[in-house]
Amino acid sequence: MAAAAAAAEPKTKYDRQLRIWGDQGQAALEKASICLLNCGPTGTEALKNLVLGGIGSVTVVDGSKVEQSDLGNNFLLDEGCLGQSRAKSICSFLQELNDAVKAKYVEESPATMIDTNPSFFSQFTVVLATQLLESSLLKLDSICRSANIVLVAARSYGLTGLVRVSIKEHCVIESKPDHSLDDLRLHNPWPELKQFAKSIDICDKDPVVHKHTPYIVILVRLAEKWADAHDGQLPSTRQEKREFKDLIRAHMLNVDEDNYKEAVESSYKVSVTPGISDEIRQIIDDSSSEVNFSSSDFWVLVASLKEFIANEGNGELPLEGTIPDMTSLTEYYVSLQKIYQAKAESDCLAIEHRVKSILRRIGRDPDSISRACIKTFCKNTRKLKIPQYGGGV
Repeated sequence: MAAAAAAAEPKTKYDRQLRIWGDQGQAALEKASICLLNCGPTGTEALKNLVLGGIGSVTVVDGSKVEQSDLGNNFLLDEGCLGQSRAKSICSFLQELNDAVKAKYVEESPATMIDTNPSFFSQFTVVLATQLLESSLLKLDSICRSANIVLVAARSYGLTGLVRVSIKEHCVIESKPDHSLDDLRLHNPWPELKQFAKSIDICDKDPVVHKHTPYIVILVRLAEKWADAHDGQLPSTRQEKREFKDLIRAHMLNVDEDNYKEAVESSYKVSVTPGISDEIRQIIDDSSSEVNFSSSDFWVLVASLKEFIANEGNGELPLEGTIPDMTSLTEYYVSLQKIYQAKAESDCLAIEHRVKSILRRIGRDPDSISRACIKTFCKNTRKLKIPQYGGGV
C-alpha cells in the first residue's frame, strides 16, 4: 500500500501539467539537470518555475553575497540572507518549494568557472545563463555546442529583456501540433480493414444498422466502388471530390443519418496523398540517419523508420492505431478499434525488430532503447520535428 501511494504521489502532485505533456514529458523533466549561472531575479524566477514543475536537479553557480539591492528584486531572499552566499540562500528556498528536487550550489563566479573549468558543464541537460557578459557567453556557447548541451541565454533590463536558445539541433518526438489529421489510411486500407468493411452491407435496409454503420466502413466501401469505376484512381480534382460526396449521399436512406453526414464531412480523407510528408522525408534523408555507435537514440529510431518505410511500410509510416469517436453500433466500433490497434502493434513490432538490429550493427546493447520509447515514437512519426539553430548566441 505504501509503495502504491508513493508511486501515485507524483501523478497527483503534477496532475495539471501531466494533462498537457503526459507521462513522457514529465519523465523527461524529472531526468533533466539544470545549471543556473547567476541567481539574480531573472534566473531565480526561471528556476523557481522549473522546480515547481518537478525538474530532476538544479545547480546554482554564483559567487556573490546577498546585498540590500537583492531584497528589492528577488522574492526568494529576505533580510536574514544579507551577507550570506546568494547561491546557498537561493538553493535553500528552492528546496522548500519542492523537496523532491535535488538542489546544489557552487560559490564561484560563472565567468571564472567558464574560463577555468569548462568540463563542469558537460554534466547538465540545460545551462541557463543570465546577465553574462558577451565574452563569457560566447565561450560558454562554444563549450555547450561541443557537448550538445542546450544553452539558454537570458538578460533583462527592467521591463525589457531577451532570451536566446543555442543548440545544434533539438529532436522532438511528441511535438503536439495544434491540428493533426486522423491517421485512418482510408486512401490505402490494409487487408484486415478491407475485409471488415466488406463484411458489412452498407445497403442493408434495416434502419438501425444502416444509420449506425461507421463512416470509416462507408468510406472504405465507397472509395473502392469509386476506384473500380475510375481505373483504380481515387477522387482527386475538386469536381471528383464533389461527385464522391454525392455518391455518399445517394446511399442515405434518411436525412437524419449522422453516420453518413460524418462520411461526407470526412470524405477528403480518402484523397489524402499516399506516402510521407516532405518534412518527414527531409528528416529520414538527413545524413544523421546514417547512424554509428555515438548516434543519439532519436537518430537510431529514425534509421529504423527509414528501413520500415522501404520494406514493411510499403512507403507509409507506421499506423498510429487510434480512431476518433463516431456514430456506430458498439460492436462495430470495438471491432474497428481492435483492427487499428492490431495494425499499429504489428508496425511497432517491425520497427522494434529493426531498432534492435541497428543497435547490434553499430555495437550497442540491442535493449538500450526501451519498448515504451519505441511505441511512443511509432505513435508520433507523422509529428516529428527537428528545430535547427544557427551559429549560436
